[in-house]
Amino acid sequence: MPSHLSADRPAAQPPGRGSVDALISQTRRLKGEVDAVRRDAQGDGSDPEDRWQRALCDLALHQLDDLDAHLAQLRDGPPPVTSAAQAGPVTAAPPAARGESLLSRVGSAEWNLLTDQASWSGEWYEILGRDPATDPLTLDELPSLVLDADRPKLTAMVTDCLVDARRIDDELRIVRPDGEVRTVHVMGEPVLDADGGTASMWAVLRDVSELRRSWQAVSETRDSLQRRRHAAQTERRLAVELQEAVLPPWHGTLRLPHQGPGGLDLAARYLPASTSALIGGDWYDALELPGGETLLSVGDLTGHGVAVTSGMAMLLGAVRGMAMTGTRPGRLLSWLNRLLDTTVQPALGSAVCCRYRPETRTLVWAQAGHPAPLLFRNGTGRGLQAPHGVLLGATTGAEYGEAEESLQEGDLVLLHTDGLVPGDSGAAAVRRLTDLAPRLAGTHTAQECVRTIVEEFGETERADDACVLVARVTS
Repeated sequence: MPSHLSADRPAAQPPGRGSVDALISQTRRLKGEVDAVRRDAQGDGSDPEDRWQRALCDLALHQLDDLDAHLAQLRDGPPPVTSAAQAGPVTAAPPAARGESLLSRVGSAEWNLLTDQASWSGEWYEILGRDPATDPLTLDELPSLVLDADRPKLTAMVTDCLVDARRIDDELRIVRPDGEVRTVHVMGEPVLDADGGTASMWAVLRDVSELRRSWQAVSETRDSLQRRRHAAQTERRLAVELQEAVLPPWHGTLRLPHQGPGGLDLAARYLPASTSALIGGDWYDALELPGGETLLSVGDLTGHGVAVTSGMAMLLGAVRGMAMTGTRPGRLLSWLNRLLDTTVQPALGSAVCCRYRPETRTLVWAQAGHPAPLLFRNGTGRGLQAPHGVLLGATTGAEYGEAEESLQEGDLVLLHTDGLVPGDSGAAAVRRLTDLAPRLAGTHTAQECVRTIVEEFGETERADDACVLVARVTS
């Protein structure tokens, strides 16, 4: 690149204004579009992904500002460069004005090795924060402007340029007279005389501090986003492993009790949420109790993540332990409510607990703010009349009522958590489930029933996870 500062060469002429003006118009139009994207990405700052998107938009706007200013300089041609002696009484711009103009301004300078004179443009003075009335610094004096840690780099750059005729292209940190540290991008090359020797060194200087700060913001938000995603992946893995360790290990069909007449053919399924990466606190369980009775339970602890899954594991362990001691369903839920009420991190939960007596085919059950079991018989379905019961953890000292239902051979009992029917809850969900009665009547096993339910509701996107447990009364 020829120097436009050498007295024996004419100044470089700018390219055609029309083509440069077209580029300026395109750049400004693009700036408007990027700024619109940035405004759309505004958030409250709590989401690392939002911060990362805004940082990228800010960086793009800084770079487009640079491009706009550089194209304007290209269109208008190079500014005159003067030595201090030629400059006369020039008044420096106020600090605020200088700071505002630093981002996209480009300064130029030349050091003549034959005369030991230096020439700086006004922009060079401006970027360095120096008074234009002072003499330009010589090459030997330049290191005084540079941060101590970057002085060896500057020395190497100048030596490579003057001795080995290499181009300069690197960044340095300079210290302005007011103590402010700025990052500048320096590009230059030697100017050779007729014999091929180095006659002078020419360089341009651009302040890139704001760009580097924008790059740093992008990098920090990207790293924060990656850490958050890694933490979410780790939390999900831990929650899945904990859930798999706690929920019943059986797959397919299970018969309880294992021996004797009037047992239950059982099948269950856990359906994860499609709109959340975290595991919730839903559970299902079936357990053979001493004396041949069977415990059936489903429940849901509010929230998602490892803490909720851990709380679910605690509740399920308590349900199993109390059921094994013979605790009735209503009393069992009262103790669960007290357990949640005394935990370090209070939580809310819902549950249904049932004890099935195979010799009389009787189902005794209680509920805590949970959907009631559904009974399917002879091709029709209905919800059981629920006894009194509030959410677990909602009221200290709550008591829970019990209900009793006589079952018949071939009856099907369906327990489920909220969210099984996406988009519907309460009476609407019950109606859609009981509408499946004719199809469920045509099945032969509990596993076929669960498969039918999952085919109907399992493929639909769901905002929350859910469980379904089916028990069919056998002979």
